[in-house]
Amino acid sequence: MRKTVALLGNPNTGKSSLFNALCGMSARVGNYPGITVEKKVGVLQGAGEQIDIVDLPGTYSLAARSADEAVTIDVLCGLQSGETRPDAVVVIADATNLERNLYLLSQVVEVGLPTLLVLNMWDRAVSENHQIQVDELAKRLGISVFVTTASQKKGITEVRQAIEKLLTTSVIPTNLARNSFPQAFLDASAALQSKLASQNIQVPLLEVDRMLIDKDGHFQKKFAKQNIGDLEKTLQTIRDDLAGLGCKIPLFETKFRYAWVRSLLDGINVRPSADMVSSSDKVDRWLTHRWVGMFAFLCLMFLVFQAITLLAAWPMDWIETAQGAIQGIVEQTIAPGAMRSLINDGIIAGIGAVLIFLPQIIILFFFIAVLEDCGYMARAAFVVDKLMTSIGLSGKSFLPLMSSFACAVPGIMATRTIENTRDRMVTILIAPLMSCSARLPVYVLMVTAFVPSDVRYLGGWITLQGIVLFAMNSVGALVAIPVAYLLRKFIFSGQQGSFLLELHSYKWPSLTVLYQRVWERASAFVTRAGTLIFCTAILVWAAGYFPASHEKLDVAQSQWEALIAGQQNIMPPEGEIASEANQAAIDEYQEKIDAQAEIINAEKASLINSSFLAIAGKSIEPVVKPLGWDWKIGVATLASFPAREVIIATLGTIYSLGSGEDETSEGLMEKMRSERWPDGRPVYSIATALSVMVFFALCAQCVSTLMIIRREMNSWKWAVFSFVYMTTLAYVGAWMTYSIASRLGWAV
Repeated sequence: MRKTVALLGNPNTGKSSLFNALCGMSARVGNYPGITVEKKVGVLQGAGEQIDIVDLPGTYSLAARSADEAVTIDVLCGLQSGETRPDAVVVIADATNLERNLYLLSQVVEVGLPTLLVLNMWDRAVSENHQIQVDELAKRLGISVFVTTASQKKGITEVRQAIEKLLTTSVIPTNLARNSFPQAFLDASAALQSKLASQNIQVPLLEVDRMLIDKDGHFQKKFAKQNIGDLEKTLQTIRDDLAGLGCKIPLFETKFRYAWVRSLLDGINVRPSADMVSSSDKVDRWLTHRWVGMFAFLCLMFLVFQAITLLAAWPMDWIETAQGAIQGIVEQTIAPGAMRSLINDGIIAGIGAVLIFLPQIIILFFFIAVLEDCGYMARAAFVVDKLMTSIGLSGKSFLPLMSSFACAVPGIMATRTIENTRDRMVTILIAPLMSCSARLPVYVLMVTAFVPSDVRYLGGWITLQGIVLFAMNSVGALVAIPVAYLLRKFIFSGQQGSFLLELHSYKWPSLTVLYQRVWERASAFVTRAGTLIFCTAILVWAAGYFPASHEKLDVAQSQWEALIAGQQNIMPPEGEIASEANQAAIDEYQEKIDAQAEIINAEKASLINSSFLAIAGKSIEPVVKPLGWDWKIGVATLASFPAREVIIATLGTIYSLGSGEDETSEGLMEKMRSERWPDGRPVYSIATALSVMVFFALCAQCVSTLMIIRREMNSWKWAVFSFVYMTTLAYVGAWMTYSIASRLGWAV
């Protein structure tokens, strides 16, 4: 069998850069069987034999207080379902912060696997005047130690060769740190292991230690399922006895492990003077300031969303042009009928509905990746910690919530790093309220069509449309504040979790890491949400096409195309002016073409009004009418449940424009502006547009998000709860918005 090496380290130590340098970019990414923790496996490049490198989730310890940490220790111990135990471990540490990083190493060596230590970010350690005697450190640890600058691929060859050698020698390190533990604890752990063995339950010493130290921890819960007597009572009795002997759990572990680390580094790790102020410290005086830091954060977020609307416009236009060209080829090669309609309005439009969002998603993910990799994201979490504390959460909830602005799915999965269960559950339930990229097309369509474009401020640099777009992207986050407070107070009440966050020095983002993160998340969108959008486009097309007969429409379209072809045949060559007689014939053809187009539009309107889609929409119109919506908006909202973006394609189908329409389509905007109620009032107005945007800002129109909630919280109850409370919130919010806007005279 192929050998497997686990790559492990604290967050922000350059682990991803080292993994990419060792394995290249072609890693297999998925989830561990039965759970949602990400699994990344690559093959060691240039090795004599194929060696799998498993990139374990970043963790500060093996205490297993979070889902990521639980997976890490289960993989190392060979307890993870469907996974074989690694043959060796490579621990990566930040060379500029050895004391904290070696705490994890002190636990890893107790797993009993051949271990290699890599000191990364060596270039920064040298520039900051850290003096580390690497050879002496290796001698004291009894394992090989190497230095790397993974972002520049320095030292990678030596690490690769060391891994190959490590697998052949299989030298297992000594439990140095554990040997310094109080004798009372060592005796209690051995006694508990013997007691379990007497019941024919063989538990490794490492797991026994963790059961004693981690109250309500991972192993205690795991073995509690095996009905080992009154395990919880037994463990608590031992803890009480140890506390009486001066060995208070869990505080003693941190004390003794750090004492061991300090003695290990004594004399061989000289840090720069404490009086030395780094450039990062100088910047942080402003970016972590209570008021200046918050202002800088809000300005940065505003610029990010403005950039998305500006930079994404060009590639979206290119995609739209390419889609129209392909549909034109289909029209020239396939006669009017169900097949052509399926290909153009269903398949091609469905693919276009997926690709049209990629520019926005790529740009947003790029900005998030830059902020994470340069080190600012941690500062942002620090700045907003007081705000998060006011609603019962900690700054650790900020990172998952920030990620949810791109997509709630990875944001919810990121909550696994939140140790406090209550904080984690509240964060999961409010993450879908963050305005994800799927809502952006809805905002863009409504803002472009109904918010005046000529209203500008500050010399034309700030537009009213940009302000409204920013406001809509902020609605969910603002509403999440009272929602989180109520959830934390009445449903998930209890002690608030602590907030510990490491502020690493600022650094230039790695282009390789940026590319990988953007590629992985964009491809995940295409494979996960893209299939849903595509399938929904087909279903919506079918619902709008059937059950009526399209024979008259097909004949009318054939006649219209024949007229177009006839006109093209008499057009003069490019650059030449038509004769008077020729121009008269061209004009006559044009009149017939326009008349035939009116016949086609009338027939399409008749067909769509008798379709399955119209039947469903008209049945729910009484429910959505208080929001200022007609049945067409209502059915488009229903059709967008699998993915919010589908509403635009659905509106295009309903208004007989085809599902290829997007948020920039002038044809769709004109159709919406011309829609009227039976009494002649316009269906769409500023009030209606605001109502639609508020609804989509707060609703749970995303099957993928609900499925992730179910998987992360291991219960359908919370997925259903999320859908019910968010839909109710969205309906009430949209109704209030329309009512207030109507009173202000914005409903005309």
